[in-house]
Amino acid sequence: MPRRAVIAGNWKMHATVAETRALLRGLRARLAAESPDREIVVAPPYTALAAAAEELRGSAIDLAAQNVHWESSGAFTGEISAAMLLEAGCRWVIVGHSERRQRFGETDANVNRRARAALAAGLRPIVCIGETLGDREANRTIDVVRGQARAALLDLGAADIETLCIAYEPVWAIGTGRTATPDQAEEVHAEVRRIVAEMAGAQTANRLRILYGGSVKPDNIDSLMAEPDIDGALVGGASLDVESFARIVEFQS
Repeated sequence: MPRRAVIAGNWKMHATVAETRALLRGLRARLAAESPDREIVVAPPYTALAAAAEELRGSAIDLAAQNVHWESSGAFTGEISAAMLLEAGCRWVIVGHSERRQRFGETDANVNRRARAALAAGLRPIVCIGETLGDREANRTIDVVRGQARAALLDLGAADIETLCIAYEPVWAIGTGRTATPDQAEEVHAEVRRIVAEMAGAQTANRLRILYGGSVKPDNIDSLMAEPDIDGALVGGASLDVESFARIVEFQS
């Protein structure tokens, strides 16, 4: 059975509540009804989650958060729990984004803890992995990606792995205008699928959806989605424009 594509928009630290409402109304008006072959997800900032849930009610667009803590409550200033996200209307959550890893000290172990907490609460994680420019220039891409993927999926069963998505996002291609070529992205995606097959079996690996993230735009989405192991996209800046994101959602492969 073909894997259902996932197109997820990560808004990062953009959009007030009013801007969120306007953008989502535009997307709802622009996009067709639910599609059997692709899912649409948006991840606004925390302050706009409740408003976004209201705007998305009854639509084909799912709501995600940009992070989650592994504890259910406690003295964790600035963090947010899975229960809080569920109450706000989220169904998905991004964990281990490269900006969290590079700028805020996120570790492989904590990515795994966040993913396990999300899954236990009924949220679907989008688990991010990817190498830096230095890693790629030193020919360490596969080693880095293998290590991050294994750490992220540690102690997860087949059912959990099939529930989540992995997003391969080369750090050197995020917000830089540089994009991995379809061949470069496919090479890494195929390797991730091999890693999952080693960890959880071929059936689970074949069901896992692996997204590409890194300067995804309307003019490169079709060629990326034509690759056999690319099952969707984690979109940054282009998800903040209605026409741009809609074109990505409506990719042709």
